[in-house]
Parts: sequence; structure tokens; C-alpha cells
Amino acid sequence: MARRKLQHYRFSEQAENVVQAGKPLYSEIKGNWNKLYFNNESPIVVELACGKGEYTIGLGRKFPDKNFIGVDIKGDRIARGSALATGYNLSNVAFLRAGIQYSDDFFAENELSEIWLVHPDPQIRERYEKYRLTNPTFLAKYATFLKPGGMFFLKTDNTFFYEYSLQTLDEAPHFKILEHTDNLYESHLLDEHHGVRTHYEGIFTAKGYTIKYIKAQVV
Repeated sequence: MARRKLQHYRFSEQAENVVQAGKPLYSEIKGNWNKLYFNNESPIVVELACGKGEYTIGLGRKFPDKNFIGVDIKGDRIARGSALATGYNLSNVAFLRAGIQYSDDFFAENELSEIWLVHPDPQIRERYEKYRLTNPTFLAKYATFLKPGGMFFLKTDNTFFYEYSLQTLDEAPHFKILEHTDNLYESHLLDEHHGVRTHYEGIFTAKGYTIKYIKAQVV
């Protein structure tokens, strides 16, 4: 293992804004994020597959009246986001190191107000559908975590994943698609991503890819 990765893992072990295996909150946090971590009753927003937490941090800086949690399994990525959030002194930002397939171990029914999914791996191969983060199984989990009227947002550069997600969300019994576009930057919906974009989004747009966007609501 590279020395830098080891340093990141050690950082996360000590970081107060990272919840991961081996820390007391890891087994106690479900249904208790406001009480045990944030110490307030502000709405909770989760970014799934957050990578280095660029979106989580960007939203956390823009909306200090909300709480934000970035979720990813990669410890080195989480550590980078944790360090950046600490540098910005963001008390409303936390990170959870866990696989998204185990998210129902960490979030309770009606605990969240928003879920963001920003440029996830599209898992294009048919045999990998079970890993697509908008497949029916995952959407059912999200609908449980979200409060009534809670929001689900998706950004992707991948046309296949965009069209797949439109279909699964349309067929999901507890979601209603409110708006969507296959070219966010040329859409009236542009302001809805709050001017926050990831490093890879910049790369995608520079190569000529359009950014797709879906806004859905729990009904």
C-alpha cells in the first residue's frame, strides 16, 4: 500500500468528522445524526459515492443551515474530503466511510431531506446492474431514508446511466420525477446545482460531454 494512502487512513482514524468502523458512533449513528453528531435539528443532506467530497463541501459552504454527509467506501478519498472540510471549519459536514449497499445500517426511516448522486460509476455492463446506484433496490432504500416530500438529485455525464435512471425512477412506486434535462448547462435548471461541480465534471465538460440532471421527489 502506498505511503500516501496509509497517511490518509491514519488521518481518517483520528478525524472527528469521519464516521467509520472502529469508532463508537459507527454502530450508534443510525437515526441519530442530528443528536449524536451535528447537535442540531437542521435538515440532513447526503451525497452518495462522494469521492473526495467536493460536492458535499461545496454545498456545506453554501448552506450553513443544513447538515451534509458524504458517503464513500474509499478511505483515502474520505480523508481528503475530511481534511478540506476541517480546513474550511465546516461543522455542518461529516463523512461516512461505508459501502452504499449497507446504507440502511446508518440511516433511519425519514431521517434525510435530500440525497445527491453526482457522477457515479454508470456500471454499463448488463451483469453489473446490481451495482448501479439507481437500480430499483437502491431507489427503494433512498425512498425509505427520505422524509415525505424529500428530494433526490442526480448529475451524470453518461447518457446510458441518465436514461436508465429516468426509467427506474419513473417506475419506482415512491418517486416522482419533477424535472430533468440532458444538458444542464444550457437549461433553466442550471442554478439548481448551486454552481458546484467536481474536478471530473470539469474534465467531462472540457471534452464536450453534456451534464445530465434529474430532480425527483418522494411521494
